[in-house]
Amino acid sequence: MGKIVKFLREVVAEMKKVSWSTQRELATYTGVVGIAIVVVCALIWICDTIFARVFQVILHY
Repeated sequence: MGKIVKFLREVVAEMKKVSWSTQRELATYTGVVGIAIVVVCALIWICDTIFARVFQVILHY
């Protein structure tokens, strides 16, 4: 039981050292991640479409 209490005290001490983001920073980072996801999805969709067309052309010959 003593190890659990010690662990929890250490957790509380470490959590006080954490540098938490502000609400504005969090919103900015969330927006950046959202835009990155959209861009990567678009790139994957474009590559998939191109490869599908190339394979269609190859298989029809």
